[in-house]
Amino acid sequence: MRTVDLARDLARLCLAAFASLLMAQALAAQDFEIEDRRVYPGTGTAVLRILSTADLVVFEPFLARFQADNPEVGIDYVVASSAEVNRAIRGGAAFDLVLSSAMDLQFALANDGYARTRTSGATVALPGWAKWNDQLFAFTAESAVIVINDRAFEGLPLPRTRAELVTLLRDNSERFGGRLGTYDPSVSGLGYLFATQEARSSDAYWRLTEVMGRLGTQLYCCSGQMIDAVANGELALAYNVLGSYAAQRITRVEGVSILPLEDFVNVMLRTALIPVSATEVEAAGAMLDALLLEGMGQSTATPVLPPLQTRGDTDGSPFGPIRLGPALMVYLDRLNRESFLAEWDAAMEQ
Repeated sequence: MRTVDLARDLARLCLAAFASLLMAQALAAQDFEIEDRRVYPGTGTAVLRILSTADLVVFEPFLARFQADNPEVGIDYVVASSAEVNRAIRGGAAFDLVLSSAMDLQFALANDGYARTRTSGATVALPGWAKWNDQLFAFTAESAVIVINDRAFEGLPLPRTRAELVTLLRDNSERFGGRLGTYDPSVSGLGYLFATQEARSSDAYWRLTEVMGRLGTQLYCCSGQMIDAVANGELALAYNVLGSYAAQRITRVEGVSILPLEDFVNVMLRTALIPVSATEVEAAGAMLDALLLEGMGQSTATPVLPPLQTRGDTDGSPFGPIRLGPALMVYLDRLNRESFLAEWDAAMEQ
């Protein structure tokens, strides 16, 4: 009996490995840039293909817990930038679940017909402001924060608003010249989202951008790179870093802090959708429900991802999330995007 069971298990593993090989060949055929990839074999033949902007160091604990509850489901987890995720799905890449921090690009995918409709107990329980058309679902709320190198700010009063930050940087140009970092919005979908939403929320944004431009701010694609540069002293300050990444890394690095500002906080919703091209729809739905239940605090397990709750209400509070809705697409219009990036370049390249 044991020999039969062993043979069956080996056959399942071989099928899973063969499915992963086919997926690798399919990925190689797609025209998008992959940052990281890991395969987690299951005991069955199903392989859930996930395309995500979330780094494995952040998301792997959730994957491990999901697979412990669903051991028969293999997972093929691919990491790419938000812009590449959007391009991959529009280009026909075969995935079962798409997770992204760029909620505007995700909304556009759903609006343009790339997402399946799903209704379950978890999706019904989700607040209306955290979903759209039963096709796009938010499962975390994550703020943009400022990360600083503590030594670089020794002897200086810490700013409490963007206006105070502008003054501090302008009055200490020798200390901060060449030592500031932020997203390159022409490369990063999340960086573009944060920049456009902040420009709509505060007049101080353009004054701050101009000062950062005069100080030779360095541009990055990713939060992790910025946080590492602050930690090693290359940067004194990184602006609009993803708060969940910052909080996790700061616990392991001394001399790095999050600088809270009181005027307002950008809070993006990390969203999930099931593409119309998905083949493992049942497994994708099971993971989507698990994500939503954790985000709403309804999971029986200890949370390993940031919660969906935010610091404020959802009725226009400056601490609320950026809304899921057609307004997200305003800056995705080609002319609007070109105009915004031209204005941003003019402010930065002084």
